[in-house]
Amino acid sequence: MTKFPLLEQINYPKDLRALDKSQLYILSRELREFLIEQVSKTGGHLASNLGSVELTIALHYVYNTPDDLLVWDVGHQSYAHKILTGRRNKMDSLRQYGGLAGFPKRDESEYDTFGVGHSSTSIAAALGMTIANRQKNINNKVVAIIGDGSMTAGLAFEGLNNAGWLGSDILVILNDNEMSISENVGAISRYLSRILASRFYNSVKQTANKALSLVPSMQKMVHLMEEHVKGMIMPGTMFEELGFNYIGPIDGHDIEELVETLSKVRDLSNPQFLHIVTKKGQGYKLAENNPIGYHGVTKFNPDEGMQGGKASSLTYTQVFGKWLCDMAKVENDFIAITPAMREGSGMVEFAQLYPDKFFDVGIAEQHAITFAAGVATQGIKPIVAIYSTFLQRGYDQLIHDVALQNLPVMFAIDRAGIAGADGPTHIGAFDLSYLRCIPNMQIMAPSDENECYQMLWTAYRSNKPTAVRYPRGSGIGAAINENIQLIEIGKGEIVREGIEVAILAFGSMVEVAKLVANEINATVCNMRFVKPLDQELIKQVCKQHKYIVTIEENVIEGGAGSACLEAMQAMQIIMPVLNLGLRDGFLEHGDPKILLKISGLDKDGIINDIKNRFYK
Repeated sequence: MTKFPLLEQINYPKDLRALDKSQLYILSRELREFLIEQVSKTGGHLASNLGSVELTIALHYVYNTPDDLLVWDVGHQSYAHKILTGRRNKMDSLRQYGGLAGFPKRDESEYDTFGVGHSSTSIAAALGMTIANRQKNINNKVVAIIGDGSMTAGLAFEGLNNAGWLGSDILVILNDNEMSISENVGAISRYLSRILASRFYNSVKQTANKALSLVPSMQKMVHLMEEHVKGMIMPGTMFEELGFNYIGPIDGHDIEELVETLSKVRDLSNPQFLHIVTKKGQGYKLAENNPIGYHGVTKFNPDEGMQGGKASSLTYTQVFGKWLCDMAKVENDFIAITPAMREGSGMVEFAQLYPDKFFDVGIAEQHAITFAAGVATQGIKPIVAIYSTFLQRGYDQLIHDVALQNLPVMFAIDRAGIAGADGPTHIGAFDLSYLRCIPNMQIMAPSDENECYQMLWTAYRSNKPTAVRYPRGSGIGAAINENIQLIEIGKGEIVREGIEVAILAFGSMVEVAKLVANEINATVCNMRFVKPLDQELIKQVCKQHKYIVTIEENVIEGGAGSACLEAMQAMQIIMPVLNLGLRDGFLEHGDPKILLKISGLDKDGIINDIKNRFYK
């Protein structure tokens, strides 16, 4: 007998819509069990997906997808959506190279209406779809599903503000699993939500507004009374002020209530805001009790849960966390800032030991950078821990608020380079290019864990905008020397002497450059700095070699190799140069080793490129 008899009958949403409502409870149980089984084999985002099972079923049951459009925010809650939209049998390939993406992806399925990976885009995108379809006289429904964490970003409120102003027929669903509003999820709230979602209530409200418009003073008084009564017992007044009809909060795990409410809301016009309350990790006790730990998981045994085995060496993220705690023992005038990435950036221990110096500003990268700039003006050193791909979201603030004023803000840039299973939305392929063109910036790229530790000290002691960019995961396992060894700004080093070919390697590429050099007897330079560049070292190796090769885990366009070419041009050095790095295109998700090989940045790929360019 099959383990998931009902789920295996559902290949597409049309199959789901053929079910009786009473069968939806069975389906939600099977779907949740299937999710746990599959994610335990592949890794991925678990707790958030477990919390959105009933919502996903209800949405596809009520709405005529794919004609009606569902826009998921981030995608941390979209696995059930993938399973119900023709991809159930491919879930064992999730986040694997050539397999399903971990986020909604437009070229993967017609049910994935918008490609996501960064937060807070759903409302703006859904509004754009609504307006476009209005222009084309297409009468479909558009729903944006956003989590409470994503609602901390300004982009979400920009979308809400514009949607309310335009009066578009859009439904925004807030999937809330953090706010302290559980007391509102009860009989009174459920009753009020049903009333607020009903066509009768909204019809009466519109008729009354038209009638009372002839007596403005009376209309204003009635409106104030309505808002006062709703405001006493419901948290939706703010959304009403933005132009939305607020409904909720309702229990996001009560599938019957969800179906009934969505069925009513679907037929309403104008902007609607449905507030549901869910529990991260719902149905899997280990994830319920530790939703942060089970947010993003590696492979594990569902019966035993995740086992916290100790790694043999520190990751770069852990090096930063260690440095932060070590630095706090001897320094006082600083704070550390993160845009909602405390765990991902290795700041948990620091936040516990020094809570008065730790600031998590939520998913608000722009604010994080300008907030840091304000701190820096008052003589306190701000350290901004941020992923390379998320720093992109605060680019204007980086230029205008930090660099233009030459403020000593320090950026610890994690996940620089290939992102692995998270794919193109999270690849840190562009930071060297977009940082080095900014005046006043200093950019460092460590070749191993100890050099990263010392560069963090160097950046902290610098009095300029400075970035230390390091990759995900571990390096060569270099032991940390806790004695402070500041690195001279703008100075690289020769780490291997050879003949004919000189390899100028940046950051994570130094180690593979050494392996290449051992095969072809080349010189290897650990450049350390992308800006300021060690021009004297470049001049020296150009004099002593026939060929120059640059290697970086960044796009070639505008990257460190380009900086070397510009320096050579300025010094009027003309000789054969080969720039190697990530190619012009977005890398898919997959094992980093596979992606490096595809990019030609493994040992064999680099040797082949050198031989083909210089020794044909």
